[in-house]
Amino acid sequence: MTVVMARFHTSALARNSGSCHPVSVMPDNSPAAPKPQVPAADQTLRMLSFLARQRGPVAASTIATQLAVPRSSVYHLLATLEEHGYVVHLPAERRWGLGTAAFELAGGYARQQPLARLGRPLIAALADRAGESAHLAVMTGRDVLYIVEERAPRRPALVSDVGVRLPAHLTATGRAMLAALPREQVRALYPDAASFADRTGRGPARPGELRELLRSVRAEGFATEDGEVTLGLRSVGVAVTDHTGWPIAAIALTYPDDVPKNVAELAAMIAPAAAELGRRIGGAGTPASGR
Repeated sequence: MTVVMARFHTSALARNSGSCHPVSVMPDNSPAAPKPQVPAADQTLRMLSFLARQRGPVAASTIATQLAVPRSSVYHLLATLEEHGYVVHLPAERRWGLGTAAFELAGGYARQQPLARLGRPLIAALADRAGESAHLAVMTGRDVLYIVEERAPRRPALVSDVGVRLPAHLTATGRAMLAALPREQVRALYPDAASFADRTGRGPARPGELRELLRSVRAEGFATEDGEVTLGLRSVGVAVTDHTGWPIAAIALTYPDDVPKNVAELAAMIAPAAAELGRRIGGAGTPASGR
């Protein structure tokens, strides 16, 4: 895994903060970086990138300190980002995290195919080994978006075709990714009963039910669903995570419920593909401990 180390320069600190604070910096021997032509845009993008690297929501003061941006500017920019859905505010904790619009950006990245191209041969090989249909999905808001689908011979057609969106809390792939998200992020996505869509009358319908389900997923290390998407079909899924443990995708196998299967064995078949995909996209290649 390639490790990219951030380099801090005293000139950048002076430029952004107006005064120099006692922080550890590397010698500033390189030419000063040119000032951004649109400082607000530069600060906004750096804030989003900073939030994306964190394991969970952070305080506005932390953002201001780490990025050397005036605290007043941070609050103004966060308010604008919140209006557009790119960040969410957790008032009880006084912290900020990425919002659903940020997930939409991830979905746009997925639609441009690099993740699908990396995952397609792994999904095809998994479907061959398991003899069941396999798919790769990413999160986009409260939905999962399917970006690779491999149908096994003599298996029923699925609704999870490429480009289809389904409610994340009802799918094995979605549950896998939700279980790997910070709990605060899950609460922001599912604040009340109105957040829960229904397809077959099965599955969680309240935040408390979802919390209990995700607790089980974390304990087992994989997610399942039984008829919540389509009656008569079951799925088992494992999250694909980056080096921080953030879920960037999930892989699942789907099979008819009248075919006896050991779900732990299916999960063990999926896990190597999830780990390899994580490695290929630059993560640690280790599935999260639950999804």
